[in-house]
Amino acid sequence: MEKFICTYDNDETKYVQICNHIKNLIKNDELEDGEKLPTIRSLSDFLGVNKITIINAYKKLEQEGYAVSKMGSGTFAKKRDFNISFKRKYSEIFKTYSKEQLSKYIDFTGEVVKGDNFPVDVFKKVLNEVIDRDGAEAFIHQESLGYDGLRKSISNNFWHKSISIDNILIVSGAQQGIDIVSKALIDVNDNVIVEKPTYIGALSVFKWRRANILEVDIMKDGIDINQLEEILKKTKIKCFYVMSYFQNPTGISYSEEKKKRILELAQQYDFYIIEDDYLSELIYNEKLKYKSFKALDHNDRVIYIKSFSKIFLPGIRLGYLIPPKEFKESIISSKVNTDISTSSLMQRALGYYIDEGLWIEYIEKLNCSNKKKYRLLVELINSKLGDYVQCNYPEGGLHIYFTLKSEGMDSVQLFYKCKKKGVLITPGVLFFKNSKDGLKSFRINFSEVTLENIEKGIEVIENVLKHS
Repeated sequence: MEKFICTYDNDETKYVQICNHIKNLIKNDELEDGEKLPTIRSLSDFLGVNKITIINAYKKLEQEGYAVSKMGSGTFAKKRDFNISFKRKYSEIFKTYSKEQLSKYIDFTGEVVKGDNFPVDVFKKVLNEVIDRDGAEAFIHQESLGYDGLRKSISNNFWHKSISIDNILIVSGAQQGIDIVSKALIDVNDNVIVEKPTYIGALSVFKWRRANILEVDIMKDGIDINQLEEILKKTKIKCFYVMSYFQNPTGISYSEEKKKRILELAQQYDFYIIEDDYLSELIYNEKLKYKSFKALDHNDRVIYIKSFSKIFLPGIRLGYLIPPKEFKESIISSKVNTDISTSSLMQRALGYYIDEGLWIEYIEKLNCSNKKKYRLLVELINSKLGDYVQCNYPEGGLHIYFTLKSEGMDSVQLFYKCKKKGVLITPGVLFFKNSKDGLKSFRINFSEVTLENIEKGIEVIENVLKHS
């Protein structure tokens, strides 16, 4: 209790001074995030002030984001996300800048493939074929699971009929899939494990559900299993959110051995795995063989989510979800309550596109295009950035993740300096629950940038780092 002693200044109210003292304890790590504060009665007795003073101090701490009260449990210290203002500013750039404004930058921040790769003429013909084939039916809402023709296409072409079409739910992309699953599974104060770092959108969903988010460090072949087991021994977990291939942002892919061990732990400790299959099609090294958690799952522990939006036309907003039997009905109800049905015409068109073999052709062309960009980027990193950064070479996906070697500059400063010179990067602070953890990292996405601009952009980053 001694650390709560504070000296009073007669010029300021006592409750404000007590509040400020506790804030400093939190800022200086003398109080840990989530640590319980003394009860109102015990602190008022210890400091020799009335209970109302402590009540007001705790209320002010909550209002300023340094504490959270839980009914029947007490008040708990809360670390403020010191980079929340930056996150807002970063988001505003892409919300408020026009397409013309953004076109003036070399933009390494995108998360989708370049639109130029999409065969628009081919897809126009597919749409016409579907309308000729199905007539007005093509525009009618489908059943809650989605258009059965598309579900059949997914089962036949991606799962070799090992997944029944009755277990495939069509959704409007991975973000909606994560949201639907969270609404069906996660209650307030449920414990959710995520990779550290992880996808911004997933963090937002889990925070919105008011879940307790626990992070596990990611290594070269997936998360640290020892850390995971330590958490599981002490804490009841509801689910683990994972990106199994070319993880966003690190580009890490899980080894099969690690996948199997995590599946064993899921069964042993009774939690579910939300698998976000992000970019498994985009493999630039023939030695890498794709095998999802879902494909290895013998105990129905995996909720599999796949989006077509990242590698197909983003505006189409289509993906699918494979739920465990236990949660199938609640997940379907969550989907219906969210938006009833996903575009019927686009579902039919995508099903036709897959069945006609056009999807495979498209992925092959896309891999060829992105492989050239990836190889160029690796060459430039080795020749120009090696003195300033460390990185993992993922051999697939759409991005590369960097860690700054120098202590002189953080990723937020790097962002602003590069922006002034016409280059946009994604600072690592966006991918962590606590932004401080991401100050030494950043991500660049190469899929929406031309080969020429990749060279120019890396040169800018090199010059900024060289003169920092």
